[in-house]
Amino acid sequence: MVSLLRHTRNPLILAAFLATTAAARDPDMARWQAEAARVMITRDDWGIPHVRGRSDADAVFGMSYAQAEDDFARIEANYLTALGRTAEEEGEQAIWADLRQRLFVDPAELQAQYAASPVWLRTLMHAWADGLNFYLATHPRVKPRVLTRFEPWMALSFTEGSIGGDIERISLADLQTFYGQPTPPTPEELGAVPREPSGSNGIAIAPKLTANGRALLLINPHTSFYFRSEAQMISDEGLNAYGASTWGQFFVYQGFNAHAGWMHTSSTVDNVDQFAEAVVRRGGGWAYRYGGETRPMAVRTVTIRFRQPDGDLGERRFTTWRTHHGPIVAAKNGRWIATALMWRPVPALEQSWLRTKATDLASYVAVAERKANSSNDTLFADDKGEIAFLMPQFMPVRDDRFDYTRPVDGSDPATDWRGLHTLASLPSVTNPRVGWVHNTNDWPWSAAGPESPKAADYPRYMDQVGGNARGEHADLLLTGKRGWTLERLRVAAYDPYLPAFARLLPGLVAAWRALPANDPRRRALAAPIDTLARWDHRWGNGSVATSLAVYWGDQLWREVGSLAQAERINVPDYIATRVDAAAKLAALETAVAQLKRNFDSWNTPWNAINRFQRLDDAIRPHFDDAKRSTAVPFTSAQWGSLASFGAKTWPGTKRYYGTSGNSFVAVVEFGPRVRAMAVMAGGQSGNSASPHFADQVDRYASGRLRPVYFHPDELAGHVERVYRPGDDAP
Repeated sequence: MVSLLRHTRNPLILAAFLATTAAARDPDMARWQAEAARVMITRDDWGIPHVRGRSDADAVFGMSYAQAEDDFARIEANYLTALGRTAEEEGEQAIWADLRQRLFVDPAELQAQYAASPVWLRTLMHAWADGLNFYLATHPRVKPRVLTRFEPWMALSFTEGSIGGDIERISLADLQTFYGQPTPPTPEELGAVPREPSGSNGIAIAPKLTANGRALLLINPHTSFYFRSEAQMISDEGLNAYGASTWGQFFVYQGFNAHAGWMHTSSTVDNVDQFAEAVVRRGGGWAYRYGGETRPMAVRTVTIRFRQPDGDLGERRFTTWRTHHGPIVAAKNGRWIATALMWRPVPALEQSWLRTKATDLASYVAVAERKANSSNDTLFADDKGEIAFLMPQFMPVRDDRFDYTRPVDGSDPATDWRGLHTLASLPSVTNPRVGWVHNTNDWPWSAAGPESPKAADYPRYMDQVGGNARGEHADLLLTGKRGWTLERLRVAAYDPYLPAFARLLPGLVAAWRALPANDPRRRALAAPIDTLARWDHRWGNGSVATSLAVYWGDQLWREVGSLAQAERINVPDYIATRVDAAAKLAALETAVAQLKRNFDSWNTPWNAINRFQRLDDAIRPHFDDAKRSTAVPFTSAQWGSLASFGAKTWPGTKRYYGTSGNSFVAVVEFGPRVRAMAVMAGGQSGNSASPHFADQVDRYASGRLRPVYFHPDELAGHVERVYRPGDDAP
């Protein structure tokens, strides 16, 4: 059969053959074939799929099929995470992450919500599952690790697309300690290991500031690499969305259509809360105090299956508890901790889909009234010239007397959530006179310069993080500037200034100059200090100062990161305000020694250290100094670089290799005809044998965005292949 299919060139014969042979195996094949016949996939010369269907559902079918072609392994991995089933592949070490997920994700509840959801949404979920199942049926060589069949309701387990969902704020160490055995926090949880800030940059510029009177939008998500794919979805029902979609989701998460664009950045709002419950024994179970009463704890048994060393599946059953605030996830200071967060799968999926069809700010906000976006700020622009910064719409109303950044007393009814804020009561900004809005995962109080919302006018829980160096950088680039173009916005997205080091290094230089004349460090550090003192604080491939500064900053990060996290201060601010002169000099000594040990000299340019490498299709990254890699000039976002490259050394390496940061970058111009440029980390395909596995690396590293083929005439001449789902079956 495989030989026959390999030599079958006529797609009609192939389709007929597949239908005949597969129908005997799967009674759904006839339906899948009918759906496939209504879909056309055009791959451009970067391998990006432009999916056209007669209906929205047909476009979803084609989208899920095209994603599976490019990286089925990541689709399955995302749904194993979302469904709490990763341990079925990875074994016992994944049990606690699965349990955390399953405290919220109950398959029976999702199936009930699916059955009660609107018909139009069920139609899309059916098409999503059909596209994936059709891919598996026509590609028998692809062997799923666990999920051999996708059910429509599963789409409700993964609805928002964020990097690191709200559930991931729950400590796995605390969870394991409560439901298993005492487990100390990991260095990552403590903040002791340098970790690239997750989040993104977004900028929208109004027509009054642009050279041609058209609004501009920067889309710059910072995620783990290869977390999202790029695609265009088109239907005869009015859908025409282009942008980045998280593997396994059927909507464009960050992107644009012919009239409007949206960029999501991780927000600093506090809308995931912990409640310290006063618990008491009641019979064989537990109850908790609430006001003047005692309420029974809700109990649910969660069964986690896990792969054993011999390959068989074992099971662990957990008796889990919850109050009206949420599931119990930890115990601290004699109280049980319940976590409250948004878990509204149907409205969340509705909102994620419907906003891709919004054509202006009013229609986008109308969709947002579902209030099912909890973690994302939004930067918006449209062809009417409107721009906006929008806060997450899921915002519980709370009593501002309490500090919700810490566990609050769950026995006090005054701490309860009291419904949701109206959209009008949130610190959003629309069409400011200043002509721009931005967000860099910082507070909303600098979103539009002098026209930003004022913190004093809002509850404290509207922000829990504060400002950051990228926000300062964006302010410098935008304030007082006019004549913006698509190209100028692209250049701004890669501006090399590092404001954190501009602030921190003078203190280091002053500490060295204050050393006694006979101190041996004056001579030992003279040359490195001179290099840093003369630096313009701008990254660059040939910059030795960038190497010194990053090594020095990373050393201090390792030393004070956990302290900064405990005080809820970002690392550069902690270094500036809490680290004394002796510690700064000691960190430079260590940095110089590390550079000498790894590269034989501290006088090592940044391009010899900071590299992009994609060796194979493994989901877990690994690297090799002896193999080909590409120099990347930009640095961690922690130091204020808008272009973010989260890199570090790995087992067996001396060089830094990046695994997160800039993952998809696009600049978009909205006028009578939308125009865009983009680039993604690596390439579109997860198949290491594909020409599109790493064909964008050089453009990624240099910031040379490629034209986006949004319109048919732009796509003409750049077509690699045109086919229907199933035509490409092996």
